[in-house]
Amino acid sequence: MIIKASAALRNDYSSISNLARETREPIYITKNGEGDGVYMNLEAFERREQILNLRAKVLQAEEERLSGARTMSVSEARKALRERINGV
Repeated sequence: MIIKASAALRNDYSSISNLARETREPIYITKNGEGDGVYMNLEAFERREQILNLRAKVLQAEEERLSGARTMSVSEARKALRERINGV
């Protein structure tokens, strides 16, 4: 976990930005010794958003399955995809 004071962000943004890009980790920003915010590189943020969106879709599918929605086996899904690709 990387922790930096808000003064470091204010006074030396370039080094904080470079650190976030290099580590691909969020940088926790403190103000007066207390947690205040998080700085992330845009690429890391977008990757995190994609993961969260995928998790939400998996959760939704699992909830639908548990509520009795029709499901497909792996072989049925493969067959349907092949038919879709081949235009059958």
